Amino acid sequence: MTTNSERQPAIFLPHGGGPCFFMDWTWGPADTWHKTQSFLEGLAATLPAAPKALLVVSGHWEEPAFTAGSAAAPELIFDYSGFPEDTYRLTWPAPGSPELAARVAGLLEHAGLPSALDAARGYDHGVFVPLKVAFPEARIPVVTLSLTASPSGEFDPALHLAAGRALAPLRDEGVQIVASGMSFHNLRGYFKPETRERAQAFDGWLTQAVESPAAERDALLAGWRKAPFAAYSHPRAEHLVPLFVAAGAGGDAPGKRIFGDEPLGAAISAYRFD
Repeated sequence: MTTNSERQPAIFLPHGGGPCFFMDWTWGPADTWHKTQSFLEGLAATLPAAPKALLVVSGHWEEPAFTAGSAAAPELIFDYSGFPEDTYRLTWPAPGSPELAARVAGLLEHAGLPSALDAARGYDHGVFVPLKVAFPEARIPVVTLSLTASPSGEFDPALHLAAGRALAPLRDEGVQIVASGMSFHNLRGYFKPETRERAQAFDGWLTQAVESPAAERDALLAGWRKAPFAAYSHPRAEHLVPLFVAAGAGGDAPGKRIFGDEPLGAAISAYRFD
């Protein structure tokens, strides 16, 4: 158990597009993701102590139940296509933690939430791409956690907020909860002139929601589809839903916007819950 001064935050961060931090960007200027990269490079220095482990909720993993990756030495999953050949040879050998994975599944089960373990799952690019920037030495154990989707592919915001609340005790055990997604994710919207204003409107609403008192915040996030340009910003919600887990793990503390940029003409943000 850590002291309160070493309690780890829950953070929602943008993971960019594909292996964007390790190449000259193909679909825009070479500096498109430089601000996001700088934010990730400085992330570890903002933590109260070095995390004992990272629990990463990725927008690139969906299962019928919340599933924790329990491999001891997870491999990288190059789940992107059309990028330079050298981006398929990236390495990031962070160890897994079967013990933490079992603890995660136990906390979810105790809260009455669907849970499972997967001993074969590796690190998808929503995990290794941003964390290779933030924690390049790859020494901290990492456990990944899936989203849970209905058979129709829909996500229940309240269920993911509840998962975050169930996992909040890990923060006092030195585990940093990392929600990896994008606060704007409409691949057809990038570079369109109408996108900037729409993304800014949604981002402003999202920031106001995150920074509201906890009960109001959770209610707003649960009803996020009522936000301005919600469907435009997220035609499908898998890149937003990790934020709900981070918010749930935030407990009673209001969230705070800690980063913002407009790569590809669309506003994005990162949020932190202390």
